[in-house]
Amino acid sequence: MSVVVVGSNGVARLLKEAERFALVKARGKVPEACGDAIPQAPARGPFQVFRPMELRPVGADGYEVQPVGYRGRSAIRNSDVFDLMAAARRGNRPAPLTPGQVSMGRHYRDLVERHACAGLKCSSVESLRSGGTGSGGDFMDAVLRDREEIDRLRRRIGTGCAIEVRRVRPSRRGSRISITSRRLVDMVCIEDKSLRDVLQAHGWSVYGDTVKAVRMALAGALDAMSGQVCHGTILTL
Repeated sequence: MSVVVVGSNGVARLLKEAERFALVKARGKVPEACGDAIPQAPARGPFQVFRPMELRPVGADGYEVQPVGYRGRSAIRNSDVFDLMAAARRGNRPAPLTPGQVSMGRHYRDLVERHACAGLKCSSVESLRSGGTGSGGDFMDAVLRDREEIDRLRRRIGTGCAIEVRRVRPSRRGSRISITSRRLVDMVCIEDKSLRDVLQAHGWSVYGDTVKAVRMALAGALDAMSGQVCHGTILTL
C-alpha cells in the first residue's frame, strides 16, 4: 500500500522536488570521456575536465608530449579561483592571468597545503617526493625542502602593499585598509578568494579601477615569485 501526502501545493510540489533532485544529480554527472571509474558525486562541486599529458622519450634523443590518462581517458579536477577568473571574462578579452602566473599560484597553494599536512598521521606525500626509501629521514628532508621553498617564495613577494590608503584622517579614509601583496596572494591562492572578496574584506568598493589594480598587483606578485623582476604599480586612494 502506498501513502500519498498531499500538501497545499498538491502534486506540483512533488514534481518540483523531483526536478530539483534531477538538477543536483546532473551537476555531479561525470562526462563519458572520463569513463566510469570516477563516481558520480553531486557534492564534488564545480570541476574541470582535462587530459593528463606527460613528456616522454621517443627514439634515441627525442621527446614527445603524450596522453597518460587511465585507459586513455580524460580526468577531472575541482575548479579553483583561477578557473573562475578565466570563466568570468567576457567576449574576447584576454585572460586575467598568464598560464605561468596561474601555475605559480597553484604551485604555491600546493606547497603550503602539503606542508600544513606534514604532521598528519600516515602522510607520505613528502617522502614520495624525495625519491628516497620512505624512511623518516627522507620524510623530514622533504618537509624541510618544502618549508625552505615556501620561505623563498614569500621573500620574493615582499612586504609591500598592493593597494595602499592615503595617510588622511580616518573620517575621510572610511573603513578601507591597505592590502599587502602577501595577504593578496594568500587570500587568492590559498583561501580561494576572488579579487572582489579581497577588496570587500579590506573595505574597498568594487569597481573597475580597484579590480584592475588588485589584478595587476596579483600578476606582479606571481611573476616575482617566479623569479621575474617586476615593478608593480601601487594604487593609492
